Amino acid sequence: MSREQASLTELLLRLDSPELRQVEQVRAELNQLLSTDRGGAVVSSLVEYYLDSSSSQAVALLSSIREPHHKVLLEKLNESLNRPGSRLETVTLLGHLVRKQPPWVHQISRLPLLSTRVRCLKTDADVLVLVSALLVLVTLLPMIPQAGKQHVYDFFDVFGRLTSWSYKNPGQAAAAHLLHLRAGVYSLFHRLYGMFPCSFMSYLRLHYSMKENLDTFQEVVQPMLGLVRLHPQLVTGTQDYELDPSRWRSYEVHDIVMECSRLSLDPLESSCED
Repeated sequence: MSREQASLTELLLRLDSPELRQVEQVRAELNQLLSTDRGGAVVSSLVEYYLDSSSSQAVALLSSIREPHHKVLLEKLNESLNRPGSRLETVTLLGHLVRKQPPWVHQISRLPLLSTRVRCLKTDADVLVLVSALLVLVTLLPMIPQAGKQHVYDFFDVFGRLTSWSYKNPGQAAAAHLLHLRAGVYSLFHRLYGMFPCSFMSYLRLHYSMKENLDTFQEVVQPMLGLVRLHPQLVTGTQDYELDPSRWRSYEVHDIVMECSRLSLDPLESSCED
């Protein structure tokens, strides 16, 4: 280990000191390092430190990352997400960062991290990973509405897979975990219906016309459809229009969230209107 790396490691070990003054001093030193040519190494070390410790101080520092170091951060998260042993911690960290809405968050849709996370949702069998990754996706969707046609279809596949998974419970997940997964699937339904109604309804018709999916439709999806208003775009819109990235140019994140909530007949889902 180089002297510089040893010094950085020592700083990180003091980051969660019970002494507030020492924590503030360490944060100031790390912020100073982030503004130097060592910034990328500091970002990578902060991610590894969080994965080992779940440090809230590390989250605070990583949330303040600005360009160009955000690329190092997203690459490091992608690398960590590909390691099964650190997947849950990585998804948890990504959730913390996304909820802060950093200025570079929209760039996630153009980087491998999004595809890696979608692949995780399509294939992982760990219910805790699935719940965490699903909640991140629900939060992220209004921030990346221009993600592109292929990603949107991937989101539909995630819905189809997790709807079935939450109903049939092939992993024999605990009841509490299954409840959280079902809540996440329900929230994803509202996002996809609110943002891409024509394409989403087309997917539902195709996917649930298959005999093996009929039970899941009747028990899970049909009740969801009973809790939303008719989307105006189902009358006046087209799939091409709603998948056109230019459609979203005048929308802020909160505008999209509000549009989705207004379509809900469920008082819990629509409560953000108030």
